Amino acid sequence: MEKLAINEHGPQHKQAFDEPLWWSLFSAGGVCFAVILPAVILFIAICLPLGLLPAGALSYERASNLLFSVPGFLFVGAVVCLPLFHAAHRLRHGLFDISVGNDILNKKLMYGAAALLSVLALGLVVAGMLR
Repeated sequence: MEKLAINEHGPQHKQAFDEPLWWSLFSAGGVCFAVILPAVILFIAICLPLGLLPAGALSYERASNLLFSVPGFLFVGAVVCLPLFHAAHRLRHGLFDISVGNDILNKKLMYGAAALLSVLALGLVVAGMLR
């Protein structure tokens, strides 16, 4: 969101320097929602129950070993963390559009919650890697 600065020539737009960061996280989260999540749903919710994958393809041991590894860390980052920032950005701009609350406070709450949940999710993966 832009802030208005008033000078002798009238209102002037002041550039928000953090907006490109939030828009890039929004975009990356949207791509993960659109590309990676449907593939995960296809394999876990459709192919596996229908028996289209081998029986041991997603056994507990195999899934646990995959999740608690570096690729699992990247997977959780892509499937959980980036969509959290996507949702936070949508909520923040939605609240701004309907004039609810202060934009600075909404920004801190939305992105803070996304960051906190991301740290929690990635922390759980790291804790599983260290076991």
